[in-house]
Amino acid sequence: MKRTRQKAVVENEAPQSSQQSKKQRTCFYGSVFGESELHSSVDWGNLPHHIILHIFQFLPLVDRARASSVCRRWNEIFHIPDLWRRFEFELNQPATSYLKSTHPDLIQQIIKRHADHLQYVSFKVDSSTESAEAACDILSQLVNCSIKTLGLISTAKPSFMNVSKAHFASALTVVFVNSKSLSSIKVDDTPLDDPSLKVLVANNSDTLKLLKMSSCPHVSPAGILCVADQCHGLKELALNYYILSDELLLALSSEKHVDLEHLRIDVVSENPGQVQFHTIKKQSWDALVKHSPKVNIVMYFFLYEEEFDAFFREETPVTHLYFGRAVSKAMLGRIGMNCPRLIELVVCANGLQPLDNELIQIAERCKNLTAMGLGECEVTCRGFIEFVKMCGGRLTQLSIMEEVLIPDNDYSLDRLHLEVSKHLGRMWFPDMMPTW
Repeated sequence: MKRTRQKAVVENEAPQSSQQSKKQRTCFYGSVFGESELHSSVDWGNLPHHIILHIFQFLPLVDRARASSVCRRWNEIFHIPDLWRRFEFELNQPATSYLKSTHPDLIQQIIKRHADHLQYVSFKVDSSTESAEAACDILSQLVNCSIKTLGLISTAKPSFMNVSKAHFASALTVVFVNSKSLSSIKVDDTPLDDPSLKVLVANNSDTLKLLKMSSCPHVSPAGILCVADQCHGLKELALNYYILSDELLLALSSEKHVDLEHLRIDVVSENPGQVQFHTIKKQSWDALVKHSPKVNIVMYFFLYEEEFDAFFREETPVTHLYFGRAVSKAMLGRIGMNCPRLIELVVCANGLQPLDNELIQIAERCKNLTAMGLGECEVTCRGFIEFVKMCGGRLTQLSIMEEVLIPDNDYSLDRLHLEVSKHLGRMWFPDMMPTW
C-alpha cells in the first residue's frame, strides 16, 4: 500500500497513456479526494492538512522525516501532535540484528518536541544488552509524557534481563510517575520488581486495564497482589504460575473489581525436579468464575511429565490449554474429568500410547470445546472419528497431522477424511503441520 501510493504521486507528473494506468490513478485519487476533485489537477504542494497527515502515517519513519524537508508546510505537518500519538522505537546492534534501528538524532528530536504527545509507545529491541539499555535511556527522558500504553518487546532473549535491575526500575519509574493514565503495560521478560509495581499502582490505579508481565522473576506474589488490591479496573492479566495465589484470585473476585476478561498463566520449568508447584484451591477458582463468569483462563504448560502432579486434581475453570512439551495419558484423563469450561486444547506431544479414551472423555465432558490440535501423538482412526462425532460441528478448528492417525480394521486414512468431513459439516483433511 505504501509503495503504491508513493508511486502514484510520482506518476502524476508524467502523461499516462494506458487505460490501466488511468484506472490505477483514478482508484488512488478516488480513495483520497472523492470523485468531485478528480476533474481538476492535483496540486501536491497545497493538499489539505488532513490528507498529508494521512499519507505521513503510512510512511516509514525515515521516509517521513525526509518528506518533512520537502517544504515548510510539510515540515509543519511533520510536527503535528496527532502524527506522534503512536510510536515504536526500534533499537539494535546493526552488525547482529535485522531490525532497522531508529536514528539517534531523530529520537532526540522526537523526545524534545513530542514527548508530551506520545500516547501509544513500544520499544522493540534485539538480543543485545546495548539495545535494551538504549531503551531504558529513552524511557528515563520521558518526563513530560502522557503515555497510555507501553510495550517492551524483545525479538530475542535475554535483552532486558541483562540490564541492571536498578537501571531498568529507575527508567520505568519515570514513566509510571509522570504518565498518570497508563491503561496497558506489556513488560514480559524484564527485571520488573515489586517496588516498581507499587509505583505503578500509586500513580495509575484508576486507569490500568491490562498488565502482561510473564517471565519477570523479581516480582513476588505480594507484588502482584498489590496490583489486584488497588487496580479495580484490571481486565486482563498475564503472569507466571509461581506468583499466582489463592489470595490473588480472591482479590480479583472482590465486589470492587470489574469483571476480569482474560487471565493468562505460563507454567514453566527449566530444571526438571527442581521446582515443586503449588496447588490453587477449587474455592478460589470458583470465586473468580462466580465474579467474572465469562473470563478466559489460558494456561501454557512447559513442564516435564513428573511435574504435573499439582494440576487438575480438582475441577479447574481453565478455558484454553497449551502443552508445549510431552504430557501423559493420565494428565489428559484428568483434563477430561476436571475441565468442563475447556474451549481449546493443544497437545504438542504425548508419546506412543493411543489417546482414544482420553479424547472421547474430553468430548463427553467438555461441552464448550471448539478447537483441538495434536502434534506428536497417536490416535486410532476409529477413536478419532468417535471424538469428532461427539463434538460435531462445534469444532471450528481441528489440526491433526496425518502421522498421528493409526489406521484400523474399520477405517483407512482415505476413508477417514470423508467421515470426519461429514460430522464437521465441512471439508477436512489432516494437516501436514498443525497450525494453532
